[in-house]
Amino acid sequence: MRKPVALITGAAGEIGHALIDDLAREGRASIVTLDTKPLGDEQQKKVTRAFLGSILDKNLLDQILAEFEVDTIFHLAALLSTRSELVPVTAHQVNVEGTLNLLEFAQAESMSHGAKVVFFYPSSIAAYGMPDLATKARAGKVKEEDYNTPITMYGCNKLYCEHLGRYYNLHYKQLDAGPQSHRVDFRGIRFPGLISAITVPSGGTSDFAPEMIHAAAQGTPYACFVREDARIPFMAMPDAVDAILGLVRADAAKLTKTTYNIGAFNPSAGEVGGLVRKAFPGAQITYTPDVKRQGIVDSWPADVDDSAARTDWGFAPKFDLERGFGEYLIPTIRKRYA
Repeated sequence: MRKPVALITGAAGEIGHALIDDLAREGRASIVTLDTKPLGDEQQKKVTRAFLGSILDKNLLDQILAEFEVDTIFHLAALLSTRSELVPVTAHQVNVEGTLNLLEFAQAESMSHGAKVVFFYPSSIAAYGMPDLATKARAGKVKEEDYNTPITMYGCNKLYCEHLGRYYNLHYKQLDAGPQSHRVDFRGIRFPGLISAITVPSGGTSDFAPEMIHAAAQGTPYACFVREDARIPFMAMPDAVDAILGLVRADAAKLTKTTYNIGAFNPSAGEVGGLVRKAFPGAQITYTPDVKRQGIVDSWPADVDDSAARTDWGFAPKFDLERGFGEYLIPTIRKRYA
C-alpha cells in the first residue's frame, strides 16, 4: 500500500521550512520533500522522506509516484527572478518544463487513486507588465486579469504556468472520450514582494526593502537601487505561509479563480527608508537607481486588488506596514546583528 503524503518541492527554502514546521505540528499528513539542496537536520526529522534531486528528473518523479500516494503538492521549486534574467533558457527549463512535469505527476496521481490532487503554485507580481509610470499611477489596485504583459523571463514563466494550471484544472484533454472527473485541483497565489526577517536578502528585484533594514542593523551604508518614489506591494513572510495553507484548505466550491492576487502593504522606497531611519537613527540610506532594475520594478503594479482572495477563502494578513516593520522585521533583524 502506498502511503498518503503531501509533497513539497523546493523544500529547502524558507517557505518550504515553514510549511514543514506547520504541517508537522498539525500532524494531518506525512511529508515528502524534493529539492536539489539537502534539508537541515531539524527539518529532516519532520519528514517521511527527503528526496535529493531535480524536478526535471522524470525517473525520480516516477519513483515518488510508485512509492507514495500524493494528495497535495506544494510546488515551490523555481529559478528566481534575478537568476532567470541571466540564464533565460535554463529558467524556462526549470520554471516551465519542471512545472509541467509536476502537473503531469499530479494528473497521474489523481488518476491512480481516483481523487483530485490539490496543486499549490506560487506565482508573482512579475506576471504583470505595466506599460509606463503614468498607467501604473492611474491603475491603482490591479486585478488578476489586467496588464498581463510581463517584461522578464521569470514573469513570463510564472504567467504561462498559471495558464497551464488553469488548463489542467478545467480543460485537460477536453477532446478525450473518457471521463474527466479527476483533473488536478490547481490553486495559485500571485505573491507580492515577500519580506523575511529570517533569511538574508539574495539580491532579488524586490529586495531593496529588506536590504535597507539589514544594512542599517549592521551600521553599513546602503545605496538603494530604485528611486524614492518606486512603489510595489509587499507582504511579511509569515502571512505568505498562512495564505498558502488557507488557500489549499479552502472549499473548492467557493473558489472563483485558479490564481489569486494577495497583498498587505505597498510603501514607496522612500517610506521604507523613513521607517528604517526611525528604528536606526544613524542609518545611511541613499537612492542610486539602477536603470535596468528600476525598469523592472516600474513594470510591476503599485498595488493589487486582492478582494477575490478575501471574499472566496478569507485571506486576511496579520501584518500591515506598521506591524510588519515594528513587530516582525526590525526587532528580529536587529537581534540578528546584536
